[in-house]
Amino acid sequence: MAMNVGSATGADEVMVEMNTTPLIDVMLVLLVMLIITLPIQTHAVKLDMPPPNTKPPLVQPTVDNIMVDFDGTIYWNNQAVDWKTLDSYFYAQGQKPTEEQDEIHITANRLAKYDTVAKVMANAQRRGAVKIGIVNTNNYI
Repeated sequence: MAMNVGSATGADEVMVEMNTTPLIDVMLVLLVMLIITLPIQTHAVKLDMPPPNTKPPLVQPTVDNIMVDFDGTIYWNNQAVDWKTLDSYFYAQGQKPTEEQDEIHITANRLAKYDTVAKVMANAQRRGAVKIGIVNTNNYI
């Protein structure tokens, strides 16, 4: 953009330069509208989900409840256990065929350390237990 401060000749001449500010404003509005109306690219994550089970099982599975307290105490079916005993329980579950294993439901206090819960899950997996789930019961949280 050029600007005339003043000239000695033709002070009363008409300025013939085009004002581009409105054109730039219109272009910016069009650009913003284009960005807003473009579809958002969705990235699909393919998961191998099991087929839905329409009928409930005939025999209810046996459930072993593990609770992790806020201070790191671990309970197996409401009885406090140490790590060796817990490992022996997981080992006993891992020795069974997959179809015959008991379900292991892990419940953690909301103040429990993530490290403790992760160690319990890792020990169960390492010992061969495969039917593990994290359960949220509102009375323990």
